Amino acid sequence: MKVTVVGATGLVGTKMLEVLRERNFPVSELIPVASEKSVGKELTFNGKVYKVHSMTDAIAAKPQVALFSAGGSTSLEWAPKFAEAGITVIDNSSAWRMDPSKKLVVPEINAHVLGATDKIIANPNCSTIQMVVALNPLHKKYKIKRVVVSTYQSVTGTGVKAVNQLMNERQGVAGEMAYKYKIDLNVIPQIDVFTENGYTKEEMKMVNETKKIMGDDSIRVTATTVRIPVMGGHSESVNIEFENEYELADIFNILKHTDGIVVEDDPVNQVYPMPMNAHNRDEVFVGRIRRDETQPKTLNMWIVSDNLRKGAATNAVQIAEYLMKQKLI
Repeated sequence: MKVTVVGATGLVGTKMLEVLRERNFPVSELIPVASEKSVGKELTFNGKVYKVHSMTDAIAAKPQVALFSAGGSTSLEWAPKFAEAGITVIDNSSAWRMDPSKKLVVPEINAHVLGATDKIIANPNCSTIQMVVALNPLHKKYKIKRVVVSTYQSVTGTGVKAVNQLMNERQGVAGEMAYKYKIDLNVIPQIDVFTENGYTKEEMKMVNETKKIMGDDSIRVTATTVRIPVMGGHSESVNIEFENEYELADIFNILKHTDGIVVEDDPVNQVYPMPMNAHNRDEVFVGRIRRDETQPKTLNMWIVSDNLRKGAATNAVQIAEYLMKQKLI
């Protein structure tokens, strides 16, 4: 099983290599790809040293699967070239997510939609992934009408430049700015650029991707996405209105028995999900589960997950695992 990781030296690419190793994905040969300035550099994977390759070299090596995390423009240019060579691309950028001809996949929810002809598969937005993992089993039972979500997103979602900005500000050191404003001791209520309707692209991703992944255009979603000075994971306050009435005990029971979810909900002992505990974990953590007392059939939850792992790298590797298990790669 030859595997290419495109963007292998970036935050998500590095995490992809880590997850491939941890989950014992059967990599017989790794073909790491990074920017032109990184070609020829070396990295270590599973005790072996590999040189960083160019895109054309990677295509010529004919890997079965390519995990892309190098940005939308790179994916738009290169993913079709890999696909034409018969290589299955799992792309972490936003480039292909809403393309009607491409599948947008969270394995726990809709891996079954994948077939042998799917050569470019989209990995959803990190904040969407963790939310839909928790929403989907509840939607099956009670049918979701409307979701109101506010996110509290880690600087790691922006990349290494943002992590450096936060650390520099903590230490009082001048440096390159990933954001227009200080992030330490601050929150920035903008992730990605604003669109014509006043929402950011990140907010609209959550709206549109949720419907596509869950296969239901009737679900109404409204989002406010916020960058906060933390690392370790994204947090979300989610208000869910159902079509059907529910029992709170059943909500707990459903979530506790859903693959990939850990319920942390013990108010008496102040137990609830936090990014510091989600860091380097693959699960989606759910807590603060309680009835919305202002209107019927409505629930509040707090959802936390490591955005570099389940929100990106782990989800991509899980897709590859599914393809391999089904003999699609």
